[in-house]
Amino acid sequence: MLLTVDIGNTNVVIGLFDGSELRTRWRLATARDRMPDEWWVQLVTLSESEGFRIQAVRSVAIASVVPSLTAVFTELVRQRLASEPFVVNGSQDLGLVLDVDQPTEVGADRICNAIAAIERYGAPVIVVDFGTGTTFDVVDGRGAYIGGAIAPGLAIAFDALTQRAARLFTVALEPPGRTIGRNTREGLQAGTVIGYAELVRGLIRRIREELGQDAPAIATGGLATLVAPLVPEFTALEPDLTLHGLRTAYERARHRGTVTQPHHR
Repeated sequence: MLLTVDIGNTNVVIGLFDGSELRTRWRLATARDRMPDEWWVQLVTLSESEGFRIQAVRSVAIASVVPSLTAVFTELVRQRLASEPFVVNGSQDLGLVLDVDQPTEVGADRICNAIAAIERYGAPVIVVDFGTGTTFDVVDGRGAYIGGAIAPGLAIAFDALTQRAARLFTVALEPPGRTIGRNTREGLQAGTVIGYAELVRGLIRRIREELGQDAPAIATGGLATLVAPLVPEFTALEPDLTLHGLRTAYERARHRGTVTQPHHR
């Protein structure tokens, strides 16, 4: 079995694969001050509650945008699983051409998204990942990653507005029944949720225009289920796309002989 760890700025999403099947996944808050032993206790508890023994896992793949937690999980894997984790980065040969100015600056999660999207939908393809920031990843007709766009995340934008405006208050992040809000709550929801959906629609349209051809658009990430239903341009909603891409990246690296083989006790 393969343990995949997608470390983001807001959440750490952990998936357990049996071959190509995602058997289970857990979404945890990104706690930068948590020590390896604390993460380990949580993993043991979660896995046992679902009938798995995390102690039996030897293969681990990590995609991270939080360097301090990359080190924490690497130490955890070495100490608790007697293995060396595979950590995705932009300098590896994973079968994806990074046709951008600085390939090593491409986030590991964006690489995994592109790999999984090509595998499932072919090329060209667009991935929109709704996380702390909302990233638009673009693969052209050659199957090369050519960049994209980064927008402030929906939750961050909403929090910034309500914290800086004295007379506004936090409301549930959900679409209202109309765009013309009849009260402060509806106005906030319309401007934030519906307005954000229009931002996404506009960027997808512009990306397709620059590509010069139609391309499927795939939604993923923690807030995708909120926004995707409001964006008819989306072809599919794939909540676990990054984990599937991380699994594929690991398998490709293993076949190329660039993954340290796990120890067996």
